[in-house]
Amino acid sequence: MAVTALCIRLLMTVLLLLVAHVECSYSENVDAGFPQVVPNRQQFFEYEPITVTCEGLEGLTGWRVVRRIAGAVKTCAASWSTSTGPCKIKNALAAVDSGEYWCEMGEAKKSNTVNITVTGGSVILESPALPVMVGDDVTLHCRNKQMSSNLIAAFFKDGHLMENSSMGNLTLNSVSKSDEGLYTCSITEDGRSSASWLIVRAADKVPHRGLQLLLLLCTAVSVFLVALLLVGLLQCGQHQTITTDTPTSPFCFQSFISIQSVTTYAVVKTQQEEQLLRAETPD
Repeated sequence: MAVTALCIRLLMTVLLLLVAHVECSYSENVDAGFPQVVPNRQQFFEYEPITVTCEGLEGLTGWRVVRRIAGAVKTCAASWSTSTGPCKIKNALAAVDSGEYWCEMGEAKKSNTVNITVTGGSVILESPALPVMVGDDVTLHCRNKQMSSNLIAAFFKDGHLMENSSMGNLTLNSVSKSDEGLYTCSITEDGRSSASWLIVRAADKVPHRGLQLLLLLCTAVSVFLVALLLVGLLQCGQHQTITTDTPTSPFCFQSFISIQSVTTYAVVKTQQEEQLLRAETPD
């Protein structure tokens, strides 16, 4: 009976280790990402086609495209049960399709939002719907409905004139967080565009990579220790069969103590390393 109880304790240790591994897996602060907008811009003329998709976000399928239009939240499709998959808008309308878009999966997962503006006006600013990375070159385009070339366009950031361009383009070289802001453009005799917010993010932060490595370490340690524990369980079963008259098994007891100590040390050490890594992560 003592050997059986000890083996049950070993099995419980295996289960606790698996729980610790799951907690470690979910400890990584994964960005929820953004919906993909095709074409990748925030502003559209009326009757242009727009596609918003969440497929592949975080490596998962089954996302729903949800949008907030004039304060009302609804899925892209007519009903929730048929709303998985991309949101395809064939002829965009200002009053119907302008608003916030995001991805949802059940009640637990929700992505960041993107803003889409459909205008009935004559000028739009083509700026990326998704965040741009620090150090990238970003070109903003000012367009009119006639798709005229060689336009003289004025570009504004946060209401202040930045540049007049005879090509209708503004290139931001090696962007930084200081380039983040609200951009508009205007074309003489055609008017001014709506405003769009340019998001600038740090590219491949080191702490994020560190957390990924920590997750791999958790996985490797867990697999190794589970293998040791299973070997211990097997030895306990064999030893119980051979020594049925013996009230306890020194081998099982020593194996349990040794493996449990290693397991506890590994889990605690992993948690301490994760806390240290997070403490060093800049806000």
